[in-house]
Amino acid sequence: MRMGLAIDASCDLPQEFLQKHRVAIMPITVRLDSEVFMDARNPAEIQRFIDRRLGSRSHSAETEPCPVEEVQKLFLEKLVLEQDCVFCLTITATRSPINENVNKASFAILKNYRQVREKAGVPGPFMMRVVDTGNVFTGAAPAVCEAARLIAANESPSTIRERLVHIASHSYGYMLPRDLIHLRNRIKKRGDRSVSLLSAMVGTALDIKPILRCFRGETSPVGKVRGFDQGAEALFGYVARRVRAGLMVPVVCISYGGDLEVLPHLPGYTELRQACAECGVELMEAPMSITGMVNVGEGAVTVGFAAEEHEAEF
Repeated sequence: MRMGLAIDASCDLPQEFLQKHRVAIMPITVRLDSEVFMDARNPAEIQRFIDRRLGSRSHSAETEPCPVEEVQKLFLEKLVLEQDCVFCLTITATRSPINENVNKASFAILKNYRQVREKAGVPGPFMMRVVDTGNVFTGAAPAVCEAARLIAANESPSTIRERLVHIASHSYGYMLPRDLIHLRNRIKKRGDRSVSLLSAMVGTALDIKPILRCFRGETSPVGKVRGFDQGAEALFGYVARRVRAGLMVPVVCISYGGDLEVLPHLPGYTELRQACAECGVELMEAPMSITGMVNVGEGAVTVGFAAEEHEAEF
């Protein structure tokens, strides 16, 4: 059985991984003033956004996740011909309608795929399985990486789906923003209450940064630090400790809202890299999606991994 993967563009993963595993991307349209960016994890388009330095005013941007019709088109014109089963992993349904869109599209896809495959001379049935990762940005990475491993091992679709649901429920996504006012303006536009205006103003004045965590669809602050560099050191140190305690998937994925050359120079990053090397954990680096930079601001760091349930220690 030919099995493949599809993700939405805000799942932060390296381009090399996406190409190696032929991961299909469901794009997100980003409209900022008179400009339109197609967020499909295209490195050139991400770099264009970074080079234009649009992050400082992108809190007012409009984002449109891949609509139902486009999901149907992607599957019926491409994926149902290339694969016999596709696992479609999305960021948490509490933050985006993409999961709902994919589930709605699945009815038409499963209803119409037979005639598409028969016309192309492709025998046999087609299956798609939709998995809500319960996370955002790099927090979705552990489930996607585990899916790729299980597909390569030729596990059954039922075994893979059961494992992915388990990993999703144990995936953690941490975020350290640089610009609290941007973050506050953006979440206010989305109707979120994660960071109050007062907290944003006080935090900006005193250079206090929150460390935010997404877990099982819920996002909340779990720590605060003075200054971005100290925040990076605290976050990377914490992740290094979790690596040494043992992960459920031997992967840590980090995304940065800007040029990746910045990452190795952040305090604590060398120690995290060393911990991963000692424990046989792959450390992945990915540019943050355009959608991610719109929502949390340029220069933010996110880290994702899967581990047994634990309390945050900052």
